[in-house]
Amino acid sequence: MTEKGTSPVQIIPRYRLLIQYDIRLDMYEPYYQFIMNEFLPGMQNMGLHPVAAYHTAYGNYPLRQMDFVTESLDTVREVFQSERWGTLESQLKSFTIHYDRKVVRYRDSFQF
Repeated sequence: MTEKGTSPVQIIPRYRLLIQYDIRLDMYEPYYQFIMNEFLPGMQNMGLHPVAAYHTAYGNYPLRQMDFVTESLDTVREVFQSERWGTLESQLKSFTIHYDRKVVRYRDSFQF
């Protein structure tokens, strides 16, 4: 996402944050509002850039996966130690079950 008149952020991705979960059945609408209005902008402001969101249509896998990239492992460490991340992650968990996250070295393909 970019504001009108600004250029997209250009980075060389080196690390990927994978967040996987199922959405609680009674939380679809508040979940969606939270993701669009708070979670995604918050992640971008902290230096983690969204690159993909997946929906599982079949199989025994989490319903959703969101992928964020960054150039620096230090950025990931700083984010995980921040109060803002703690708040965002807690809020996300309140809308979900089977929540999991992990950081992996970036590959230019689907990762899980």
